[in-house]
Amino acid sequence: MSATDAERAALRHAFALAQRGPRGVNPQVGAVILSPAGEVLAEGWHHGAGTPHAEIDALSTLGPDAARGATAVVTLEPCNHTGRTGPCAVALIEAGVARVVYAVDDPGEVSSGGAARLRDAGVEVEGGVLRDEGETLIASWLTVQRLGRPHVTLKWAQSLDGRAAASDGTSQWITGPEARADVHRRRSLADAIVVGTGTVLADDPALTARREDGGLYEDQPRPVVVGVRAVPQEARVRKHPRPFMQDEGEDLRDLLDRLRELGDQRVFIEGGPTLAASFLRQGLVDELLVYIAPTLIGGDRLAVGDIGVATISQQRRLDIAGVDRLGDDILVTLTPQEA
Repeated sequence: MSATDAERAALRHAFALAQRGPRGVNPQVGAVILSPAGEVLAEGWHHGAGTPHAEIDALSTLGPDAARGATAVVTLEPCNHTGRTGPCAVALIEAGVARVVYAVDDPGEVSSGGAARLRDAGVEVEGGVLRDEGETLIASWLTVQRLGRPHVTLKWAQSLDGRAAASDGTSQWITGPEARADVHRRRSLADAIVVGTGTVLADDPALTARREDGGLYEDQPRPVVVGVRAVPQEARVRKHPRPFMQDEGEDLRDLLDRLRELGDQRVFIEGGPTLAASFLRQGLVDELLVYIAPTLIGGDRLAVGDIGVATISQQRRLDIAGVDRLGDDILVTLTPQEA
């Protein structure tokens, strides 16, 4: 049978519950237990790595046999493996749950298979309910599972002729306040922000996500500085709300792997032309945000350095995902065709 109105309502509530949990190595998951009459018996969510999963969190509030014959409504397919906690599929079976409704299939090679295990035990299962909403909730986590590394967004601001700075190195400001506000909003949505030491030494960025009134967003990205040169003691990045991380930059894939281990799913690259070129050259960019100002600078201060294109047949083609007007500036959002 398809999902009932009560089950769909419970699933939307489970989406809200899931967002109470932290975004990190594990997905945000919410669960609601419904009685056979459709009444809410319990609810729960995943509180972070090493804690009970959402289904167990909800079941733990019920007495023995209270979930027998009930329906478990979950945002993600119940897991089928033993990690720091046991399989949620087994816990639901042992609790006597008669039906499970969930939104998104678990893409993990080890953790998936919970739906099949439930069905084999005689539990009625309805998957893919409100799938689009469920995938939106954990889009970053799903991307990490697909890529095997964090999702990488590369951003730069440039003049109409592709310059990121004047001949003396000054670059503040090429774009206007609307574009800069958009950048800060996007910073607040990222888990880590990465720049090169050249940018730190030249511009002394704070690498914080700030509102238009100068106040800080509640969520701040982890500041990461790539390069071997020392970061000055008086650098503004050292005053960031989160401790900054420095990496020599010899292996960018390894850097992304370590950020993933720290729970960072969305990485925002704001480094100069050398760092931008390095990520592009290694095929580690999933999205580009190019802020273009209607101004001409000239000179050789290009927004992107050498990306390994020696002849026109090697050019890196991009797909345009969107074009937005931000005050006097234009934001072009692109994705690499090879991705």
